[in-house]
Amino acid sequence: MKIIVCSLARAPAIIASERPSHVVSLLSPQDIHLAAFDHAAERHLRLEMNDLREPGFNPGETPPHEEHVARLLDFARSWTSEAPILVHCWAGVSRSTAAAFTLACARNPHADEADIAQAMRAASATAWPNPLLIGLADAALGRNGRMLAAIEAIGAPEEFESNMPFHLPADFSAQPS
Repeated sequence: MKIIVCSLARAPAIIASERPSHVVSLLSPQDIHLAAFDHAAERHLRLEMNDLREPGFNPGETPPHEEHVARLLDFARSWTSEAPILVHCWAGVSRSTAAAFTLACARNPHADEADIAQAMRAASATAWPNPLLIGLADAALGRNGRMLAAIEAIGAPEEFESNMPFHLPADFSAQPS
């Protein structure tokens, strides 16, 4: 099955057309209320965080932290992958791509992180996974820095305002290396 990544603006249409069983919303605390979709609470995870890409933040901002990753990984265990999972943030570029990459790595513990990152780059020219969130996920999954190295290797995208929706495979066991 697949992991769908998009912006908040595109999420309602994708929910209607793709009918994901689970939704992950990664939005700032002041915007999280905008992710009001018709999914039961046990199938819609709302993570409140600002899109902070490096340590040091302004007072009042909520950086990604370990609890966000723990909640994401716990939530992912309830996804059977019979239907897609939708992951979105404001623009569909940073927080959502980091969460999608985390989900793919968690579901594929023996897959090469670089292969998953390259698949993400091939699917989206604008994917730019949030490195703070990836670093926390890397530690939680025991990937010893390989997740962070993989997203650093794909580099920053060209200029963007938001991302076109894209799909990332949920199963990398059959993916070519």
